[in-house]
Amino acid sequence: MRTSIATVSLSGSLTEKLDAAARAGFDGVEIFENDLLASPLTPEDIRARCADLGLGIDLYQPMRDIEAVPEAEFARNLRRARHKFELMRRLGADTVLVCSSVSPHAVDDDALAAEQLSRLADAARESGVRVAYEALAWGRHVSTYDHAWRIVETAGHPALGTCLDSFHILSRGSDPKGIEDIPGEKIFFLQLADAPLLAMDVLQWSRHYRCFPGQGGFDVTGLVRHVLRTGYDGPLSLEVFNDVFRQAEAGPTAVDARRSLLVLQEAVGRAALPEPVVPTGVAFAELVTPAAEPLAALLGALGFTRTARHRGKPVALWEQGDARILVNTGPAVRRDGAQLAAIGLESPDPAGAARRAEALLAPVLPRRRAPEDAPLDAVAAPDGTELFFCATGRPGLPDWRADFEDTGRPATGAGIRGIDHLALTQPWHHFDEAALFHRGVLGLHAQESVDVADPYGLLRSRAVTDADGGVRIALTVGAAPTDDTVHAQHIALATDDVVAAARRFREAGGSLLPVPANYYDDLAARFEFADGELETYRELGILYDRDAHGVFRHCYTRTIGRVFFELAQRDDGYRGYGAPNAPVRLAAQHAVRALTGG
Repeated sequence: MRTSIATVSLSGSLTEKLDAAARAGFDGVEIFENDLLASPLTPEDIRARCADLGLGIDLYQPMRDIEAVPEAEFARNLRRARHKFELMRRLGADTVLVCSSVSPHAVDDDALAAEQLSRLADAARESGVRVAYEALAWGRHVSTYDHAWRIVETAGHPALGTCLDSFHILSRGSDPKGIEDIPGEKIFFLQLADAPLLAMDVLQWSRHYRCFPGQGGFDVTGLVRHVLRTGYDGPLSLEVFNDVFRQAEAGPTAVDARRSLLVLQEAVGRAALPEPVVPTGVAFAELVTPAAEPLAALLGALGFTRTARHRGKPVALWEQGDARILVNTGPAVRRDGAQLAAIGLESPDPAGAARRAEALLAPVLPRRRAPEDAPLDAVAAPDGTELFFCATGRPGLPDWRADFEDTGRPATGAGIRGIDHLALTQPWHHFDEAALFHRGVLGLHAQESVDVADPYGLLRSRAVTDADGGVRIALTVGAAPTDDTVHAQHIALATDDVVAAARRFREAGGSLLPVPANYYDDLAARFEFADGELETYRELGILYDRDAHGVFRHCYTRTIGRVFFELAQRDDGYRGYGAPNAPVRLAAQHAVRALTGG
């Protein structure tokens, strides 16, 4: 199917928006009137530019407050419309979007609305234009798709059809099954947008919080299935009003948008993509740092052993149980301290995982390697984290560990079993994109987004995981662009006895994050503990949480650069990440930063 995007969905000038849409692989665009009015290009120039880029102009929009008005008002509207139809002829656009009226002059009269829309369609047909009538969710008298269709059906004009918009339909809770009663040839256009499930005025919801399909809480896929059953063969077009997208670079946003439509088309059986290859575990986490000593001391205190070093690169492998940490001190490392730069994901089919990622527009990363190095495929996540597809110890497939030489010091272990989860801070404008990327490209399940209070703002967090919990990644973003550099990434290490692990770490010279005494006073009020249990937690700075499945005990190291570690004990099937404790942890980290100046 053709794919299209409204220029209002992207930031920048009209020329920049067109370039971004073309580079992302869209077939066409909806020209938003404000973008055209603000452009120095003539309609003929825009038409030629689109043609050069291989873009069709699928829709011109919007035309507002046309129908069901007094005759004198309609005459003025018709004059305005004729000017727009001439503009569309110059532009090379053959379909115009007409929104249901919100004018205070509009009357609740379907017969009048049908008669005036029919006259509008007469004028449009003279210019070779079709009219797609859309019900705005906040329309004065017409606010549902079925009502709009009844008016179109009553008008019975060949140049008049309806436009369906997933946001306007789903935000009102309308049942999209009724779409199947509309003949496919009378659906002139389909606009798609998702949105988080919010309790707010629908107009403000629409203007500020729409997102691309698969990033919100609407069943956009189900709606599209109903539309396709009508025989609709027009474009799948994205119309997304979003404050973040309007401030983000147009190129990455357009790629994110196109990826959302590829995943959607796959779900409705209209795109053949390589099958998802869901990762089964974390092979390694790679930290980059300008100075190895602080990290080496921290890893040593946690019980890790430097078991190997890369044959040709300044990369050391530290191991404990199934937890593997790479420490990279190469010359390309940023100078602002340690950070989590790459993740190795265990994959049953690394080549298949890479094909899937490439088909969904994930940047394939060039890798500098010697001829004898293991051939590893890697792609970039939206936040820039490198994702390697690995097959550690899998017969018949390259093993990345073959690139390393043993140091002769085997891992002894100090209670760490593996990596429980990873927490990645997302750039402010890539949070929704990251959730879609990990779900669509990696096949992980995205949990609901949660808000976390920070002393200096509000964080959003969304976890993605496989079915068995072998891969857990918490994606976090601040409430403003400046938050991206404040909140660190972290690696949570799984242990069966967090108390013992915390004691060993402290006895080895490690520093645990201090937790305020008020937190433990609150715990005593909320839960019952065995004698001495709460005192132990207080002594070691261990945090505690319960969900419907089990118990979570966890504590944190101090931060080095932008990285810290968490010791995590899950019991009885606990599924969360200690989110109720996050505000306490964040406040404690701010307090330490204020004292140390780092």
